[in-house]
Amino acid sequence: MMSPRVRVFLVWLVLMCAGVAVVSQSRFSADISFFLPSRPTPEQQVLVAQLKDGSVSRLLMVAVGGGDAKQRAQASQAMRQQLAGGGGFLSVQNGAAAAMDSERDFFLRHRYQLSPAVNAERFTEAGLRDAVGETIDGLSSPLGMMVKPFLAQDPTGELMAILEQFNPGAQPEMRAGVWASRDGERAMLLLETQALGSDIDGQAQAVERVQAAFDTAKAKVEGTPNLDLQLSGPGVFAVKSRESIKAEVSRLLVISTIGIVGVLLWVYRSPRLLALGLLPMVSGALAGVVVVSLVHGEVFGITVGFGSALIGEAVDYAIYFFVQSGRMGLSTWRQTFWPTIRLGVMTSALGFGALLFSGFPGLSQLGLYALSGVVTAALVTRFVLPTLAGQVVSVPEPGPWVHRALGWLGQAYRLRVWVAIAAVLAGAYLWQQRDSLWDANLSALSTVSADEAEADGRLRTDLAAPDARYLVMASGADQEAALQAAERVGARLDALTEEGVIGGYDSPVRFLPSARSQQARLNHLPDRAVLEVRLRAALVDAPLSADKLGPFLDGVAAAREAGPVRRADLDGSAMALAVDAMLTPGAKGWNVVIPLRPPAAGVDMPVDRLQAALAGSGALFVDLKGEFDTLYGGYVGEAVRLALAGCALIVLLLGVTLRSVGRLARVLIALALTVVGVLAALHLAGERLHLLHLVGMLLIVAVGSNYALFFDRAAGGEALDAATLMSLGVATLTTAIGFGTLAASHVPVLQAIGVTVGPGALLALLMAAVFVYPPRRT
Repeated sequence: MMSPRVRVFLVWLVLMCAGVAVVSQSRFSADISFFLPSRPTPEQQVLVAQLKDGSVSRLLMVAVGGGDAKQRAQASQAMRQQLAGGGGFLSVQNGAAAAMDSERDFFLRHRYQLSPAVNAERFTEAGLRDAVGETIDGLSSPLGMMVKPFLAQDPTGELMAILEQFNPGAQPEMRAGVWASRDGERAMLLLETQALGSDIDGQAQAVERVQAAFDTAKAKVEGTPNLDLQLSGPGVFAVKSRESIKAEVSRLLVISTIGIVGVLLWVYRSPRLLALGLLPMVSGALAGVVVVSLVHGEVFGITVGFGSALIGEAVDYAIYFFVQSGRMGLSTWRQTFWPTIRLGVMTSALGFGALLFSGFPGLSQLGLYALSGVVTAALVTRFVLPTLAGQVVSVPEPGPWVHRALGWLGQAYRLRVWVAIAAVLAGAYLWQQRDSLWDANLSALSTVSADEAEADGRLRTDLAAPDARYLVMASGADQEAALQAAERVGARLDALTEEGVIGGYDSPVRFLPSARSQQARLNHLPDRAVLEVRLRAALVDAPLSADKLGPFLDGVAAAREAGPVRRADLDGSAMALAVDAMLTPGAKGWNVVIPLRPPAAGVDMPVDRLQAALAGSGALFVDLKGEFDTLYGGYVGEAVRLALAGCALIVLLLGVTLRSVGRLARVLIALALTVVGVLAALHLAGERLHLLHLVGMLLIVAVGSNYALFFDRAAGGEALDAATLMSLGVATLTTAIGFGTLAASHVPVLQAIGVTVGPGALLALLMAAVFVYPPRRT
């Protein structure tokens, strides 16, 4: 006959195995759609698409410093050669002519389809005279030197016209034949990774390849100079952030685990009870993932991270059980203390449950995870833990210090006046600072330092790389319609570029104009006989003889027969990848994303001017930073409103349960003053509150309600004994150690949780003692 203990254990084990099976089939997501509302605006859809796989998110900017210009150029060339041939990159550019050979040959072959200079006047006698003259004049420029070998094929300078449009007025400096920084002290490379911006593993591999290529190139440079490498870009920041968080979590987890295990071993004096005490927490975490996966179909990684913090109070349940039942026995514990714990669980469930109604899937998942995790942990404490632990749980009696603390507890009410005065001052301070309490800027959560951001901006300026902030999106029913829309938008952006409103822009139509535009250009090409007559007349007094331009006549005749360039013609080239990064299929057709460049480094674009210039074009202007800040502000605002709604439900529950206005008021005062005190302390310490502080507040209310309800038992006529006080003290201490350790983190998201919950748990216990525990007057 199977014993009850074995049956319960087997049932729990089967459920855990089933949960593990569900989790193994669950889809986990680490993308930014955690922050995307369930009904995103078109701007928000562009925002997430760009962050996940946009071309800007895949740029890596490389600077090689040290040595002299020749040595840096040698290193740059060696790196380009190794990276371009090693895979992993869509494009590796350093400004060297050889680096653009394939693109140059393609442009030369299709120059009459791609050149924006081809029009009705271009091949008239006057047009030919002007075009050839301008080409000869431009041969002395750096770009002219590149096209000079092809003068007989392209005397009208179509290749030069194509190349000039890619980065008008913003070409990087040249030193020793490669790109250099504005001050000439660093050689520059611009890479685009094959890995998406959201693929952090792929970005990490790309960074490793760049470092390896630099090490190899450095060894080949003549004179063994002391070269150094600087690397920046969205992928670099993502990789650094992940590594930083992993290192911080590992380090702090070891420290907090040692502290908590030390405290629990000192209290339990039993490794077995220590191990059993982890069951509610582990069960709750697993249940949270399972429920979220089954309801939402996917689990955000950030939900697991923050949700695990929220159900951290589950550790307290085991402490209450072992310490309290060890003194009075299991049956008495169930009758006496379980109702109080159950009420604490219900208040936590209401607080977290309010998040279920969020319009942001991430916030809704967070609420569901915490709700299901806390409830599961409580059920395991109530039904599984007693069976596995046995009828008799031996925990050492509370020491003398606990009895002394119990005596002091009865005098805590004497602090009420002073605490109330401090609370009024704190409340007045918060009201005065209400406009600066919350940080609406998402950068508050970023691990990127100010120095790293400044270095990134400097490299971006040196390379004239597109800014990651401003975009224009044009759309069409099919690929051709989208390209035509992009050309119309480009005409308006060209005007803004000439006026200096923007510094320039990238567009796929420079590699692949619409078929309509290409055919219109080809229609302007005269037949060979007519062109030859016009050419001889145009070059009568020119330094270039028409007799030497037979390849030009052949090229025009071939172009008339070739027809427009198609997307398939780009296959195998870096241009194909560039076009695909900006020309993508969408839910209602095709979209063209056009990144904009600011007129100068660190200069914000005039959003109103851009929106006015694009009005009526059907294009969508997106300020990614502004959109993200707006989205994040809405996220925080809704979280605050839902948290307040959850608090209202908690008040209703406590009112119905306690059935005493006085007792209810004291519990609520303790919780409210805890939150006010933590908020004021954080702001005085220079913290601007964000989403993670709010998450921490929810946890403070959850654990604080447990403390207050235990102290309230004394107000209801059930005297608090030393064992119960010890369990509260131990639960508070472990919470403070666990979360307080995070306060030492350099990662903003971890530090915010730590500085909120660690001190908050201690303050919640103190407030409950002062305002909830009844006076023992002497």
